[in-house]
Amino acid sequence: MIIDAKDLIVGRLGTFVAKQALLGEKIDIINSELAVITGKKEMVLAKYKQKADRGVPAKGPHYRRQADRFLKRLIRNMLPFKQERGKTAFKNIMCWRGVPPEFEGKETTKVPGASIEKVPHFRYVKIKDIVKHLGGKVE
Repeated sequence: MIIDAKDLIVGRLGTFVAKQALLGEKIDIINSELAVITGKKEMVLAKYKQKADRGVPAKGPHYRRQADRFLKRLIRNMLPFKQERGKTAFKNIMCWRGVPPEFEGKETTKVPGASIEKVPHFRYVKIKDIVKHLGGKVE
């Protein structure tokens, strides 16, 4: 299953992907840097900056500064990762920045109810903006 994350809400995308992965489906998410998190930009950026600054560099917590890994970590939090079935489901999920050559021209699956058009306002932040705010490189 290939999912294009462009203009999809991360929470709704993540729950759909987590459920499908627990059922044994192999999932590839393309354009992961274009997924969005709803909320005021200042509030969302402050929340993730505060989470990233928490702790000490030697022990963590460590937040990913690449868009594909950032999204994969958000999806991991929606799985029972400490159980065996959660670990195997997590291995079935792959996130990609942009569209890799092997997925060009292939049909993508729509996630029901996850489009940004569902939000009545324009308050959202793309993952690439969050990653850039955390100090990551954006291509």
